[in-house]
Amino acid sequence: MQAPPGRARPAATTRPTTAAQRANRSGWLLVSPSLAVVALVVLLPFVLVVVFGFSEIRLVDIPFLGTEPVEWTLDNFRQAAASQAFWGALWTTVLYAGLTAVGSLAVGLVLALALRRRFAGRGLVRALLLVPYVLPVVAAATIWKTALNPQYGVVNAFGRAYLGWDTPVGFLSTTSAEVWGVPVPVALLVVVLFDIWKSAPLAFLFLTARLQSVPGEIEEAAALDGANRRQVLRFMLLPQLRAVALLLLLLRFIWSFQTFDDVYLLTEGAGSTQVMAIQVYTELVTKADIGSAAAFGLLMSLILCVLLAGYVLLSRRTDES
Repeated sequence: MQAPPGRARPAATTRPTTAAQRANRSGWLLVSPSLAVVALVVLLPFVLVVVFGFSEIRLVDIPFLGTEPVEWTLDNFRQAAASQAFWGALWTTVLYAGLTAVGSLAVGLVLALALRRRFAGRGLVRALLLVPYVLPVVAAATIWKTALNPQYGVVNAFGRAYLGWDTPVGFLSTTSAEVWGVPVPVALLVVVLFDIWKSAPLAFLFLTARLQSVPGEIEEAAALDGANRRQVLRFMLLPQLRAVALLLLLLRFIWSFQTFDDVYLLTEGAGSTQVMAIQVYTELVTKADIGSAAAFGLLMSLILCVLLAGYVLLSRRTDES
C-alpha cells in the first residue's frame, strides 16, 4: 500500500537488542581470550601432530615446513603396527597401568577401612599418609633411587647384612630375576610400587569420604541382627563403595597409561620399563623421527579416547544409580 500524497513514508526502524543477546555477546567476549589460548596451545599442536603422523618428516625437516608440499602417507602407522617396539611398549603400558590401578585402589581401601574408627592420633596418621601424594615427583624419585642404589642404597645394605644377599641388586635396571624359581620383572615391579606409593593416598581420600557418608545406624542394626565384622564389610560397606571404586579404578588406569615422568625419572625406560610415553620420547629425541613419534602418539591418544568414553559411560551410570 502506498503512502497518501503529501505524507512522508516512515523510516525503517532497527530491531532493538534484547537483554539475552547482549548477555550472549558479553559472554563470547569474556571467553574469547580463553578460546584463543586453547586454540593456540591445544588445537594447533594437535593439528600439527596429525600432519606429522600422516607424513614422512624428521626433525631436520621442520625449518622447511610450508615451503614444500606435504606428502601424505600411512607408512608411519604401518611401521608402528609392524614394530615389536610398539607392541612391547603397549603391553608394558597395559601391565603397568593395570597393576598400578588395582594396587593403589587396594592399598587405599585397606587404609580407609583401617582408619575408619576413631583412635588417638588418627588425624596425624591421615596427614602422614598424604605426604607421598603431595611430595614433588622429582624429590620422590630421588629418594627411591638413592634408597635402591646398588652401591650405597639402604635397601641393598640391609639385604646383604640381614637377608644373605651375595651381590647387590640393581632394582632399577634388572629386567627379570628368579625368586623361588619364579621369574619376577624387577624394574617394572619397582616402578609399579612407586606409583602405588604415590597414588594410593588419593584413593584413600575418596574412599574415606564415601565411608563417612554411610549412616552408622546401618551397622548398628546389622550388629543387633547378629552380623559379624566380615559380613558387615562384605554385604554393607563394600556395596556402598562399588561406584566410587570403579571410577577410581578407571581413572587411575587412564592416568597411569599416559605416565611419563615417574618411569623416566626412575629408570629412563631401562629394565623393560619402556612404556608408551617413553617410546614416543625415544622416537622423537633419540631417533629424531617426528613422523613415527606422532604416529605413536596418535595411536596412544586413540586408546585413551576409548578409555575416556568408558569413563563417561560409567559416570552416567553412577549418576543414574
